[in-house]
Amino acid sequence: MTTQNPKAADLKDISVEEKLRALYEMQSIDAEVDRIKTLRGELPLEVQDLEDEIVGLDTRINNLNTEVSDLGDTIAKKKQEIKEADLLIKKYEAQQSNVRNNREFDSISKEIEFQKLEIELCEKRIREFNSEITNKKALIENSDKVFADKQADLEGKKGELEAIVSETKIEEEKLMSQSENFKGKIEERLLTAYTRIRSNARNGLSVVTVERDACGGCFNKIPPQRQMDIRSRKKVIVCEYCGRILVDKYIVDYDHSIEEADKAAAAAKPKRRTRKKE
Repeated sequence: MTTQNPKAADLKDISVEEKLRALYEMQSIDAEVDRIKTLRGELPLEVQDLEDEIVGLDTRINNLNTEVSDLGDTIAKKKQEIKEADLLIKKYEAQQSNVRNNREFDSISKEIEFQKLEIELCEKRIREFNSEITNKKALIENSDKVFADKQADLEGKKGELEAIVSETKIEEEKLMSQSENFKGKIEERLLTAYTRIRSNARNGLSVVTVERDACGGCFNKIPPQRQMDIRSRKKVIVCEYCGRILVDKYIVDYDHSIEEADKAAAAAKPKRRTRKKE
């Protein structure tokens, strides 16, 4: 035994005309929400970009500080190696005065020479590491300035964005609530199609009216029979060119009957001139 979706069961009593009207009115509300979001312009993206840049700069500064600290530790080790080499040199020089033959003297001399070379190498490394530290500290100083500038810029952009959002928040929430109410009158299949078309449309419009016998979205001409089907509001019809859902322009006029819509459409068409018979 299969259980029926409660929403699907409720929607059975809603006519196609009501669904089309709900779609069109929901489209109008969503377009107004889009307008509000447009007021914010590129600010949300700019704020996000600045936040990403600041995170990147912070990581870079931390890494540079870690590298400077590591270099400082390495320099301290090299200085300790120099001290140890100096002690060994003094030890070997003391031993030289007590050698018994030239071979022992030469052997100790080589050890002293080796330790002196070690000291020279350590001093060279210390100079290189100090130069690296100087360069990295300059990078840190520069990065700190950029970080401070970006942080100030971010605070300014956030302030602008918050001001715009606060001005439009109540209106946007109200519109979003109205949009949700209209969704309750439309089945899932139609809502999915509406969302898909809307995301693909450049202007965000997925439901458009027929204006002057043409689609209000892509402006391609619609055949007369198809126009009659659209005005009848008996089924959902999409434009064969752009895929948007088509409705007649009187769809939200509750006091305007389909017959009156047809009469208005006929009256709007230019009358052909007939030649008088001589």
